[in-house]
Amino acid sequence: MEVGNLPVELWRIILAYLPLPDLGRCCQVCRAWRELILSLDNTRWRQLCLGCPESRHPNWPSQPHLEPPSWREALKQHAIATRTWTQNGPELQSSACLLFLRRRKDRKVWHVGPGCELETLRSALVVAGPYDRVVLHPGVYEEQAEIVMKVPVELLGLGQLGEVALLVCLEQQCPTARLCNLVFMPPWFSTVVYKTSWGHVQFDNCNFEGAQLQVRGPGTCQARFCSFSQGSSAHLLGVVLSLLDSCDFSGSDTASVTVEGPPVSERNWACKHLTSLARTFPSYRTSGNNSSPPTDLLVHTSGGHQPLGVNVKNEHMSMEGWLHKTGVGAVCQATVIEDCWSEGECSDREEQILEGGGGYDAKNQLNQYYRIPCDNHGLSHLLKPQKDRSPPVGSSLDPTPVAPELLTFQQELDRDPEAQMLAASTLGCIVKRCLFREGKGGVHLSNYGRARLEGNVFRGLNYAVRCIQNSTIVMLRNEVCECRASGVFLRLAAQGLIAENNIHGNGEAGLDIRKGANPIIVCNRIHSGLRSGVVVLGNGKGSLRSNWIYNNKEAGVYILFSGNPVVSGNHIFQGQAAGIAVNENGRGVITNNVIRENQWGGVDIRRGGDPILKNNFICYGYSDGVVVGERGRGLIEGNHVYCNKGCGVWIMSSSLPQLLGNYITHNCMYGLAVFCSRDRRGVEGEGRDGQENLNEEGELFAWESDLDSEDERHSARRSISVALVESNCLNFNGAVGLYVKSSEPLNVFANLINSNRGTGVTVLQSSQLTRLANNCILNNGCGGVTVEKECRAELRGNGIYKNGGHGVSFSGSGQIVENDVVGNRGCGIQISNSTDVKVLRNRVQPARGCGMTVLGPVKGVIHDNLLFQGQTGTRRTLLQVDPGNDGCVLRNNSILTFTSPAWVLENPPPRPLVSSPCGLSSSQCPSRLGISMTTRISATVESGCHSGSMFCSIL
Repeated sequence: MEVGNLPVELWRIILAYLPLPDLGRCCQVCRAWRELILSLDNTRWRQLCLGCPESRHPNWPSQPHLEPPSWREALKQHAIATRTWTQNGPELQSSACLLFLRRRKDRKVWHVGPGCELETLRSALVVAGPYDRVVLHPGVYEEQAEIVMKVPVELLGLGQLGEVALLVCLEQQCPTARLCNLVFMPPWFSTVVYKTSWGHVQFDNCNFEGAQLQVRGPGTCQARFCSFSQGSSAHLLGVVLSLLDSCDFSGSDTASVTVEGPPVSERNWACKHLTSLARTFPSYRTSGNNSSPPTDLLVHTSGGHQPLGVNVKNEHMSMEGWLHKTGVGAVCQATVIEDCWSEGECSDREEQILEGGGGYDAKNQLNQYYRIPCDNHGLSHLLKPQKDRSPPVGSSLDPTPVAPELLTFQQELDRDPEAQMLAASTLGCIVKRCLFREGKGGVHLSNYGRARLEGNVFRGLNYAVRCIQNSTIVMLRNEVCECRASGVFLRLAAQGLIAENNIHGNGEAGLDIRKGANPIIVCNRIHSGLRSGVVVLGNGKGSLRSNWIYNNKEAGVYILFSGNPVVSGNHIFQGQAAGIAVNENGRGVITNNVIRENQWGGVDIRRGGDPILKNNFICYGYSDGVVVGERGRGLIEGNHVYCNKGCGVWIMSSSLPQLLGNYITHNCMYGLAVFCSRDRRGVEGEGRDGQENLNEEGELFAWESDLDSEDERHSARRSISVALVESNCLNFNGAVGLYVKSSEPLNVFANLINSNRGTGVTVLQSSQLTRLANNCILNNGCGGVTVEKECRAELRGNGIYKNGGHGVSFSGSGQIVENDVVGNRGCGIQISNSTDVKVLRNRVQPARGCGMTVLGPVKGVIHDNLLFQGQTGTRRTLLQVDPGNDGCVLRNNSILTFTSPAWVLENPPPRPLVSSPCGLSSSQCPSRLGISMTTRISATVESGCHSGSMFCSIL
């Protein structure tokens, strides 16, 4: 019969009455018939799939409202899975014709129930032969003692699920068995309803109510479309391989699935079939479980707003745009923080010394100004266009860093053989497409247990997954949400791979890693938690890479109590506290992350925290970029810290960080602020508000035993006893570039401090020595360097050029040695109220004012300085000293008026005398710049605390 003789619609109506075997035969007639049969996917194939007593909806239990891609393919998978228990015969490979001579497992059907040939389950199992089918008619079957199954048999409940209930305890002592469409309830003498220790058992479409399934290796288990409710659980001990597919676990009193012990070396016949079956199942994703967050979470890009789901490459926003967006434009025009210290305009005293007592007039504009070229100083490469014609890294008006893209899961596997091996492993218990809800626990692994969880949903539990005692977990594409404690908990040397999961809305941390656990965590979405996103503590380790971590109420990543993870290539954003917090002797390597739009500090380090913070992008925060709090340490190198509403970097008391080669630009307040007043929040706020709930379920941990020795922790780090600020760019910040109000020593070497709205460097308080050496302080809106009364400071080898006020305004004690102070709008060097100062071998040329001015009763020595005339026709001398001053010694100072040829700074060339390291491009500078000095001052750091930034918080 030709298909074309009737309309296709009519054929579909006719074929809808055919049973499954006849559909298969029609599909083999010809290509036209096959295409016609396949077109029945949403009609007849759907009806057959949903009508199978062995299975339920293909997306049951987590997403029954979603249809599968193909109902026919889903039915095919059901048919393959239901035959696994029969495939334990020997394989005949000598000849293909022997397959037809193989003895078939002819089944006899036994009917059990009232009015049938057999009335009890026990009597049926006594008479049943190998592979017979025992059909249980509706009713309740209760046995008063344990039943032993000694031959392979199939138990099938007749009617709808729930009409056949078994109150029995079955022990399997045969190679294989299958149970289908049954309800298991525990008998009066045991909670275990089924157990096996060496055979294979298959459950299809069964319910367990208040009962326990127990499988011991080398026994195996396959459960499909089963419900475990009212405290039911599956307990797997030493299993080589078991498969729980599309099951519903609810109301558990302990863990719903417990995997304990290492897989035994012996394997039974079903292992290879279960492995093949697990690999043929289609990959499954929970709803909304993508590798990127929803599109309503936006970032700032050159083309306006762009969804974070797109890999962000060129991030760009002008400073004015960021100020307008955050509504802080007016604040940053003249930021006032403490002690009425305004950084938005020049002081009255600065204006008094300007030429003619005021600004330029028409006559002064005609005076000739001889500019000494100073553009070829040691940091000039940072102010020149790069080789790819992109803006200069040190003088770009807008921040244009290139943020790292998140890697895909496949890219992570390609570069990590260990993760690749874990992703391919199928050892232990495989849990796929299951729903865990409304109970105490989901999956618990202990004592070298192994499990693979894929495409499951964990909702409304105390915890979703707990992996302890050297166990190994592989979690792929699961959803973990609304847990009352942490979502995933790893400790006691647990390990594994956690990838492409959606972890959100949990009461504690999304991931809790402690006590030597060392998992690989890649490409997850960890968000909307009621506490932190990821917590690593108690010597916990782990590798966090390419994750989206956002919108958590506390720190996105919280590291404490000697936690030491690798946090690399993540996007951590829009948190309601800090992006990353390192506290209580926490460590870690934090590299190449994008940390943005967090309410508090992008990175917060304090109370012994000692991480390596390198090459991160910390931007658009509503507070400070990096906060180094009381007793904070760490290597902070090569980071881009820009467009934060507070300061770029905030350092508090007793802190010993190393800031090397960072770009701290376009922040609304100070670029780098060093403070020393006591941090009351750090002392009084050490309770619940400052950290996670560390004593989960009443367990008390002896943290002291976990802490490594101080020598071991710092053996690979350059030892310092003074906070170090070296080779950074502090540019275009809204107030002072470097603001120091500290009672502790500070070394500031080889930095570019350029185009900040306030003074380049302000030392407001400094009872210990603040040393500024080999810096370039250029084009700042107010003065170059300001040192206030009672401060100790040393300025050596700096280039201070073209600032809007005085080059150096010095009122403290110390030294000003071998600096180039050229082209500043006010005086070159102004000294006032100083108790003890040495001004030696400096080269000074002012733009308008005096070269060097001494005001008031200054005590000190000024000799061997070289002063160049700035303008012709000026009425002021280059070197001015108050007539009543008798405590200042002037000796061998040279004052030069203009002659031809033009002046040039040589022997040495313009300071600072530093150069770009060999082999590095300008885009990699200023990280690790060479410094032309060999000795550095070190001092003992006294203990002290600090209250710090108005925006600073521990989380």
